[in-house]
Amino acid sequence: MYDWIITNKELLKIFYGLVLALVCLIIVLKTHKLFKLSLHQGIRYFRNAFFFYCLAFLSRYILGALNYYGYLADYSFLTKVLFEFFLVMGGFFLLYSLLWKKIEPFGADYDSSLFNAKILLFYFMTFIIVALDYLWVSYNFMIISQIIIFLSATAISYLNYARNGSRHQFLKFYFIAILLSLIAWILNSSLQYFDWSRGILINVYILNIIFFLLFLYGVIKLSSN
Repeated sequence: MYDWIITNKELLKIFYGLVLALVCLIIVLKTHKLFKLSLHQGIRYFRNAFFFYCLAFLSRYILGALNYYGYLADYSFLTKVLFEFFLVMGGFFLLYSLLWKKIEPFGADYDSSLFNAKILLFYFMTFIIVALDYLWVSYNFMIISQIIIFLSATAISYLNYARNGSRHQFLKFYFIAILLSLIAWILNSSLQYFDWSRGILINVYILNIIFFLLFLYGVIKLSSN
């Protein structure tokens, strides 16, 4: 099974990118409706996180397909820069959706949740992370940043679940999904330094799929209530 997956990995990466882009798009559309109904800023930033995740996997799908059929020569550079930029921004927005009350002034209502004084810091930090990885020809800075982000998000989401989990079942899906993503990033980091079985990388992909499907399931349940 693993041999077949490794042999067809490029084609599977294209399919993987398309599926996750569609899952993220559904989450974005449903959370946008929830935000319009509630005007909750946390939902607004949560929506933005999956908007950037959607862009990340959509760019991987489009560029991967163009490369697979021979229409794109410099596939690795474009994929590395665009995919990493969108993915890191998604992580920042996901963490910010948990922290916005402690950071934004009381009653603040920015016209744009994608471009404002606070969010511009995320763009700057993401640009630095992507530039460092490009210069060092690695993904180390992205991986370290995501481990820090998801470690923080795991702690915060667990506290939220412990306090309010009985009243808000979505918090359970949130905590489990964040924890799985943290595990995936830790496994991903181990691949940079240790010669683990190639099956580890496949497990990372599986954990990432579960991460997005859990959020999809949670958002669907929340929007149906």
